[in-house]
Amino acid sequence: MTNELTLNNGVTLPPIGLGVYQSPPEETSAAVEAALKVGYRHIDTAAAYGNERQVGEGIRNSGVDRDEVFLETKIWVSDYGYDETLHAFDKATRKLGFDTVDLLILHQPAPDRFDQTVGAYNALERLLADGKVRAIGVSNFMRHHLDNLLARTEIVPAVNQIECHPYFSQPDVQAVNAEHGILTQAWSPIGGITFYPGWGEHRTNVLEDDTVTSIAGATGKSPAQVLLRWQLQHGRSAIPKSTNPGRIAQNFDVFDFELTDQQMTALDGLDTGERNGPDPDGPMRKDIAERTIPED
Repeated sequence: MTNELTLNNGVTLPPIGLGVYQSPPEETSAAVEAALKVGYRHIDTAAAYGNERQVGEGIRNSGVDRDEVFLETKIWVSDYGYDETLHAFDKATRKLGFDTVDLLILHQPAPDRFDQTVGAYNALERLLADGKVRAIGVSNFMRHHLDNLLARTEIVPAVNQIECHPYFSQPDVQAVNAEHGILTQAWSPIGGITFYPGWGEHRTNVLEDDTVTSIAGATGKSPAQVLLRWQLQHGRSAIPKSTNPGRIAQNFDVFDFELTDQQMTALDGLDTGERNGPDPDGPMRKDIAERTIPED
């Protein structure tokens, strides 16, 4: 079994998880089932993805016991606020078909409504105290968002899930995470091109970078495997997304090789400082921010 990562509250999680962002609901259940049969024991979803129900179905169809799966989901901005977030948790668990979640995350800092963000996090603290979640965290929080949150709440997040790949590794966010014992979890961990509604047209694909392909050739691994190995050797959690069974299996096959110090340094040197995804401080389209998360 893979080496697990330990969160700041002692809970452990497998370093590689299956992400299901933009996975069509009709393909999600089979993808989750395929991942669990390959050996994954960590699944990441979100209310805003519209496929929590299918994630739950995939877990049940796999035959893997629920207690063996580290399951995380996220609260969307339109459900921020104390009472609203407690209700959002009830919506999520109804769809998933499980009473508890291993990691519950706030999906965005939402700086334009930060009082509601704080209220939402207070609800996460309550759910943790009540034993309904095993760990709580945030996503897309930059240093100032974390500073503001920590000044107004009691429990340090266990995880901060951020865009992180060799072209955009966010060293300042990783540094503040480390200062507080917060695990950095990478979304878009292989830096492939993904469409983010309402965000810029210029997107880059790290998989095609000459340095990455050269290291892939030298190691006999795929570019995606090289990038996931880079994440692991930096001690991060990574949640690559795919619905293709072959790629799902390939993305998990990263525990039988190591990158050299020189290869790690070469990958570290690719950072451009440019996001592929949305800026957490930028304006969010109203129809996206205020979308209604269905009850069932």
